[in-house]
Amino acid sequence: MAALEDAGPLDDPVGVEAEARGEVVVTDDGVGNDHLHARFGFDSDWIVKRTGILERRHALPHQATSDLCHEAALRCIDNARVDTNDIDLVVLATFTPDMSFPSTACLVQDRIGAKRAWGFDLSAACSGFAYALTVGAQFVGSGAHRKVLAIGSDAMTSILNYEDRATCVLFGDGAGAVLLEPAADGEGILDFEHDVDGSGGQYLYMPGGGSLNPPTHETVDKKMHYVHQEGSAVFKYAVRRMAELAAHMVERNGLKSEDIALVVPHQANLRIIRAMQERLRLPDERVMVNIDRYGNTTGGTIPLGLRDAVEQQKLKKGDLVLLMAVGAGYTTGSVLLRWAY
Repeated sequence: MAALEDAGPLDDPVGVEAEARGEVVVTDDGVGNDHLHARFGFDSDWIVKRTGILERRHALPHQATSDLCHEAALRCIDNARVDTNDIDLVVLATFTPDMSFPSTACLVQDRIGAKRAWGFDLSAACSGFAYALTVGAQFVGSGAHRKVLAIGSDAMTSILNYEDRATCVLFGDGAGAVLLEPAADGEGILDFEHDVDGSGGQYLYMPGGGSLNPPTHETVDKKMHYVHQEGSAVFKYAVRRMAELAAHMVERNGLKSEDIALVVPHQANLRIIRAMQERLRLPDERVMVNIDRYGNTTGGTIPLGLRDAVEQQKLKKGDLVLLMAVGAGYTTGSVLLRWAY
């Protein structure tokens, strides 16, 4: 259902030692906290205590977001046993596109040979995949399309400033993809809720590169093409909204916390995840956590969480699954679904 290509570390040009596990390829060369400590002097113990991250994956210098998406899409298609020509639509969630235009969805559509498909990019930061899933589901639910490829991916290392120690340690690169198809009554996506709070845009953003601040020597010198974050403000908002959205989705569907078989939250910070978990009073085995392995891959975190859940046999047919995300903007998203496999 989901796929990922994990590339090697910052300064390793080749990730040749790879373990194939179904629809996923993971290199053995994660970028651990000790690596960051040795190279940049970061406090590896602080990283673990404040974020829960032990390692993350970094794309190789020649790899862009489309490369990660291409591999994820092919593995998803192969796992689903469908013909690429049967795909109707590609919805690609990213805020690190290869370039401003054409869209990364166009590049991926061409590379996978989905000749009948149309597609577009969707930008909602860390909530992007939840939005892409909801948008794609509308086309399937309406009967307009039968096969929609929803992809979430970001190459975050392309926009990180390694002088910003509080931010750069949080992120990794990754991609995941799911194929949306018609489901039986009571299966698939049952409900969703999204919102935005634009007042939060000042706390997590990249000021350079757009029409407001187009690239110049000055914007480059001022490091305006990197992620800028006020971590405390973002953390407080994410803790509150993730917990609120989770509780509201459960309540408005007439459910109890114990009805949810698995929550797959956006992997931004382990403390945010645990606060949401406490609000729902869920045991550890019913909350998917892989931030320790991948860090925050932004648009890639939820599909990668689904992939790991399948691999670890945490899901079975009929299970209720809750997807949760909060991202820059601020954007938020939650999706309730019944597992159909």
